[in-house]
Amino acid sequence: MAIYVGGIRIDRVLEMEIPFRDPSEMFVEDTGDALDAHRHWLEPWALCPDSGQLILAVQSYLVRTGRHTVLIDTCVGCDKAYDWYPLWNKRTDRGWLARLAAAGVGPEEIDYVFCTHLHADHCGWNTQMIDGRWVPTFPNAKYILAKSEVAHARAGDLSQYRESVLPVIEAGQAVLVDTDYGLDDEIWLEPTPGHTPGHVAVGLAANGDEAVMCGDLIHSPIQCLYPDWRYAIDSDPEQGNATRRAFLEANCARGRLVLTAHFPSPSMGHIIEDGDAFRFRFVS
Repeated sequence: MAIYVGGIRIDRVLEMEIPFRDPSEMFVEDTGDALDAHRHWLEPWALCPDSGQLILAVQSYLVRTGRHTVLIDTCVGCDKAYDWYPLWNKRTDRGWLARLAAAGVGPEEIDYVFCTHLHADHCGWNTQMIDGRWVPTFPNAKYILAKSEVAHARAGDLSQYRESVLPVIEAGQAVLVDTDYGLDDEIWLEPTPGHTPGHVAVGLAANGDEAVMCGDLIHSPIQCLYPDWRYAIDSDPEQGNATRRAFLEANCARGRLVLTAHFPSPSMGHIIEDGDAFRFRFVS
């Protein structure tokens, strides 16, 4: 589904949408009783009634402005070594590339790749294995990466850095920027630390309309009602909570269209008030 923000076209490029983990694994707080009160609207699209696991999408956003063709986040990818999560390990399903093509764009047509952060499910298609080595998937693109995020990923020395980030840097296609970098007046970064130190959201605007891709500052619509439910792998949980609440408050007031990384389909919508907290009103 394509949606327009002013003159900007936005397409979701979905890699997978599956039950991911039990809420008790994802959130630090004891979510059981609170979650039970919301099963009537979470099931079956955001919470699997059979497994009890939260359903998460893994996806990219293809953004076509009047000047540039931009990809925000690049999912899990193929052939990547993720032993700690078997569903992502050494994938062979190249359907994501086919869905990118179905949206009317080939890898060589991408001008810029923006990564909200460098976890495995946000940078995997940065590269692909060709003739025994990792090469950038988008040969003509500049990869916009926050300097602080690259430093954090490098220090962690996980497989996603070696397989999905370092080859882009070595190819000379990486542009390391501050977390408030702006490409132009239609697309820019907004610092949203907590999930990782260099985590960013990506702001979009054209002809008076606005949108923002929020990355992993929020993972599930249930966190709109419970903004202080900390995600288990946030690098700084207190900062993550503060960032999430500030984002919800600001974008509720501002009315921007929010493009989420992991909310189930259609994944895009607006933040609205609900007492002392919020809800997510999905686009129809």
